[in-house]
Amino acid sequence: MADSFAVKLEEKKYYPDPQLKAGAWVPDYTQAYQEFLRDPEGFWDGIARDLSWFEPWDRVLEWKYPYARWFVNGKLNITYNCLDRHVAGGLKDKPAIIWHGESGENRVLTYEDLYREVMRFANGLLSLGIRKGDRVCIYMPLVPEQMIAMLACARIGAVHSVVFGGFGPEALSMRINDAEAKVLITADVGYRRGKTVPLREIALEAIARTPSIERVVVLRRASPAVELDPVRDVDYAELMARSAPECPLEVMDAEDPLFILYTSGSTGAPKGIVHTCGGYAVGTYYTTKCVFDIKENDIYWCTADTGWITGHSYIVYGPLAVGTTVVIAEGTPDYPDPGIYWRIIQDLGVTIFYTAPTAIRMFMRYGEGWPKKYDLSSLRVLGSVGEPLNPEAFEWFYHVIGGGRCPIVDTWWQTETGMHMVTTMIGEPMKPGFAGKPIPGAVVDVVNRHGDPVAPGTGGFLVIKEPWPAMLRTVHRNDERYRVYWNTIPGCYTTGDLAVKDEEGYIMVLGRADDLIVVAGHNIGTAEVESALVSHDAVAEAAVIGKPDPLKGNVIKAFVTLCVGVNPGDGLTDELARHVRKTLGAIAVPAEIEYVDRLPKTRSGKIMRRVLKARELGMDPGDISTLEE
Repeated sequence: MADSFAVKLEEKKYYPDPQLKAGAWVPDYTQAYQEFLRDPEGFWDGIARDLSWFEPWDRVLEWKYPYARWFVNGKLNITYNCLDRHVAGGLKDKPAIIWHGESGENRVLTYEDLYREVMRFANGLLSLGIRKGDRVCIYMPLVPEQMIAMLACARIGAVHSVVFGGFGPEALSMRINDAEAKVLITADVGYRRGKTVPLREIALEAIARTPSIERVVVLRRASPAVELDPVRDVDYAELMARSAPECPLEVMDAEDPLFILYTSGSTGAPKGIVHTCGGYAVGTYYTTKCVFDIKENDIYWCTADTGWITGHSYIVYGPLAVGTTVVIAEGTPDYPDPGIYWRIIQDLGVTIFYTAPTAIRMFMRYGEGWPKKYDLSSLRVLGSVGEPLNPEAFEWFYHVIGGGRCPIVDTWWQTETGMHMVTTMIGEPMKPGFAGKPIPGAVVDVVNRHGDPVAPGTGGFLVIKEPWPAMLRTVHRNDERYRVYWNTIPGCYTTGDLAVKDEEGYIMVLGRADDLIVVAGHNIGTAEVESALVSHDAVAEAAVIGKPDPLKGNVIKAFVTLCVGVNPGDGLTDELARHVRKTLGAIAVPAEIEYVDRLPKTRSGKIMRRVLKARELGMDPGDISTLEE
């Protein structure tokens, strides 16, 4: 790709109610950002003091490029900030979690309920031999027990690795093996569109290849109850019943690891992103409170799955640290009908609604009739996450769901950043198609390959120029891969995204610059899908690309060369789709498979996916001087 490129910008502005700006936690963006720039460490020091620490820090930041230590020698426990201090501070009876099951049932856990459940499960993990620094894998549906498991790990200093419940056995076993997890926490089933997802069966297939797993904790939901292995398996309910409701917390250093979360790599295996206790707690607390402008009586709903970073940061740790009420809902946005989300908002009085552009575009397809059946007047703030929010979806979300009165915070960030980095802060003018400006606390820019800022209206690489508290600290067992983030463009953290800035500094994110495909907000690595295809006996080679899709943003298209003598007929396409589904999960299944005689390669043998993509989209492939043929 060239260093930079011209982008035609069509700008439209929406101005929020001035009262929103006056009452916001950050009432003056420009002033707050200038205060941050004048004294970045003082800025973060002040925010960190909102949280509870057992020992203060010696220094806010120790920066030895590209390695950061935040709140050096500070001691805390993130669950104390999410639970203990709220229970002691008068919020014990406030709902912490409102869970909506797919079949319509609701459960409410107050802060005291959640506190007790977390301590019981933490004691249960201790009884299974889990100690500080041990890794625990969590492979569950979106139920309160998933959050309880995460918080219980954090309470005793165990490092959790949550795997999205839509992944298949191959993806699960790879993540367990890389983390060397000792315990797997799963459920017998999840529920999706009225059908059961056999999570335990997938887990059993996965752990056949995971020598580090010693015990499996199973949440049994189905009736009749599934039989468990008496030696290896532990029933979740029985474990809780025999565990004491008081569990002392582990005092954690700010730089102790909190969790590993795997994100698809552009090459090879997924990357285990490591986040630590102190900086991550500060970053997620601050952004949850200030980006969403959360107030005491808000009912907050983020529709993500906890298996992704959005769920970690903006369902579990950030909202609970703020002390808000969190809604979680198992199921899909259009089951049992396309009104389910609007019904939940109406019935629970949701005030802050944070969802994905893919979901918004799906709602648009069903039309305005569905949301108009429900009273959405409780809504105060709308948010978007996962991929760029296109202008058409912004307009629909703003007018149809928000009634033209709710500000939209379109947030750009990554698994690696841990927290929001770019958005339009509450009260600032909104521009459809633009995420916004760097939040106070982040230094983000659009540059060329040499790290020089590009002119407004010129596309370039989105980079972060200074460290931030919730930043990843390394890639698990692959620190060299961590350094690539900081060594690709001089002096910058390279995000892998392309972007453009306008004259006012608003940033529009254009999409990925590397070999990741964002499908319905999920990052899918090309290498993982290609590896799954090639593992089928009929396939010699495979290459996959992202193909624009009006609903999902992108879908996966695969180009496959077959082994000699194999016929592409006889249902092979369906068989390959089933093979990928079984290996990686439904989210990685190609929407199209095209059989080709050969794939475009460099002389060194690297497949040139951009040539395939250019051909597919009818574009100029650019420089192909390195093409083998």
